[in-house]
Amino acid sequence: MEKYRVGIIGATGMVGQRFVTLLANHPWFEVKALAASASSAGKTYEQAVAGRWAFDWDIPESIKNMPVYDAADVEKVSSMIDFAFCAVNMDKAATRALEESYAKAETPVISNNSACRMLSDVPMMIPEINFEHAKVIDAQKKRLGTRRGFIAVKPNCSIQSYVPALTPMLDFGIEKINVCTYQAISGASKTFSRWPEILDNVIPYIGGEEEKSEKEPLKIWGTLSEDHSAIIPVTSPVISAQCLRVPVSDGHMAAVSVSFKNKPSREEMLERWLSYETEAQRLKLPSAPTPFIKYFDEPDRPQTRLDRDFEKGMGVCVGRLREDCIFDYKFVCLSHNTLRGAAGGGVLSAEYLCAAGYITRK
Repeated sequence: MEKYRVGIIGATGMVGQRFVTLLANHPWFEVKALAASASSAGKTYEQAVAGRWAFDWDIPESIKNMPVYDAADVEKVSSMIDFAFCAVNMDKAATRALEESYAKAETPVISNNSACRMLSDVPMMIPEINFEHAKVIDAQKKRLGTRRGFIAVKPNCSIQSYVPALTPMLDFGIEKINVCTYQAISGASKTFSRWPEILDNVIPYIGGEEEKSEKEPLKIWGTLSEDHSAIIPVTSPVISAQCLRVPVSDGHMAAVSVSFKNKPSREEMLERWLSYETEAQRLKLPSAPTPFIKYFDEPDRPQTRLDRDFEKGMGVCVGRLREDCIFDYKFVCLSHNTLRGAAGGGVLSAEYLCAAGYITRK
């Protein structure tokens, strides 16, 4: 098949680097443009990330000598690509303005950023859960005045371990969720060499993360308005979150307690996780994990170092399901924050949007 021409905006940051590694040999997508800040523009990609390449492996040969363009040169970058992934490090207002400028240049944007997540006509996608929210894109295009340009976003990395684990249980009437996340340093775009202060340390605060962890699931579990013009968040369950930064390179773990209106049996919960098949698997999207969720019977699993790469970092691991003395049940979850939680989730969303006809070739 003819590959889609892809751009990466914010290509030099940690998530941008993940996009580079994931897309270098992708069966559907071919990187045709790299863009970053003006300070990186004019350099080769290898020059632009010198001293900042975050991984143990080399920059892909097909990418390292590509030129880096100024992300602000929207017309130039848009002329080279069918759609773009965006992972810039800018404030929310500037990020939204940049992403909407690409959309208005008729270039769909799959964003890793939070600036547009809570807009009612922007789908915030986990394709295994709420792929139907893409139907709101037509209304967004009317607002933006575009023919093919739009923005779709992926949710915060902190929720992508426990929201997938809770979704198969929604029909039992989830009422309350208490979650504590233990989040890797790559979520702050750090490595141990660049953040020695995190060694032998836990930081009990991640700016803005708890609000996102409490609010974003409600939109993901939300419903489309009757005319498909907006996504309406659900008003329950109530979610209380605490988010901690821990000395782990990759992988976000969540300790979850949950109460139901109609309490399922432990066996029912295990069966839901075991049998949970989604649209992403049915479509055989290249990045879709099979299975999406894995439950561990061992009392000391999942473990971050052992299990974060399950299904190439795109699967969700669950363990330690047991009854709770305050809530109904408690369990732990694990997901890879820069794969499932960031770049990989964005790539999977793009695969769905291409397969469903929302992204087309120019």
